[in-house]
Amino acid sequence: MFNKKCLALSLALILTLGVLFSFTGQAGAFFGWFSSSDDAEQGYVQVRGSDTMVNIGQALAEAFMEQSEHEISVTGGGSGTGVAALINNEVDIANVSRDMTDSEVEQAAANGVDVYRGVIAMDGLAVVVNENNPVQDLTFDEIGAIYRGEITNWAELGGPDMEISLYGRQSNSGTFVYFRENVLDGDYCDTKNQMNGNAQIVEGVRADRSAIGYVGIGYATEGGQERSGLGVVNVAVDSNSEYASPLVPENVATGAYPLARPLNNYFNGQPTGAVLEFIEFIVSEEGQNVAVEAGFYPVSPEFQSVNDELLN
Repeated sequence: MFNKKCLALSLALILTLGVLFSFTGQAGAFFGWFSSSDDAEQGYVQVRGSDTMVNIGQALAEAFMEQSEHEISVTGGGSGTGVAALINNEVDIANVSRDMTDSEVEQAAANGVDVYRGVIAMDGLAVVVNENNPVQDLTFDEIGAIYRGEITNWAELGGPDMEISLYGRQSNSGTFVYFRENVLDGDYCDTKNQMNGNAQIVEGVRADRSAIGYVGIGYATEGGQERSGLGVVNVAVDSNSEYASPLVPENVATGAYPLARPLNNYFNGQPTGAVLEFIEFIVSEEGQNVAVEAGFYPVSPEFQSVNDELLN
């Protein structure tokens, strides 16, 4: 027989939860009381964002956890995903392969999030073609014209007579935004294949003789050399400038390679506790060596001042 006392207790519990959720507005708000900063104080750090930065982020996290009692969780989803999570105070660190916009910083401030920035490594964003494509040098204007759909055949660039296949990222990607703002000077054409990550672009270009794509340098190389199946293009700002390769670390460090960019961490407030220990490890000599082993480059002198300000 059903126990009337159990029924009464169940009804009381339901009523209590109903009152509780009426105060929060929704059940999710109740669980939101436990913020990412609370977890960080307990030694659990959540990192989310850039797909380009997933591999380097996981490598840094693993190296740090080998010498620490803290736990670091690194997930991707795109820079836009990381920024949104930071604005909503859902993560401790947002991995972002572009700069946060003024509008995003303002949204964060409206939610009580005080945005701080650090730089964990440098990326020479690589323009890649299939290894069988003889085209090795491209200017910003030529790359932009390709992705705007104005140049559609490799023969127009001294290559073979074949239609160009475009590979790139989806719109929530920081690399998508960075490439559009720094190279295209316009909008992508509709024929671009929108890929979910750098690894998909690499595989697409390797399998398609007519392809062109753009990926973080760590995805275009293996052991410091071009990844099998790819050709890494030399890039110049214009026809009067020198072409430079992202395969040469000095070109990225000095800015001679025109698509050199910082890989950013964004925080809510100046880092403390486990987050501070993690970022201190990242910018240390040991952490920067891990970044290099992941295929990227150490923080250049230009951006070391950003980290000095963050940690001062």
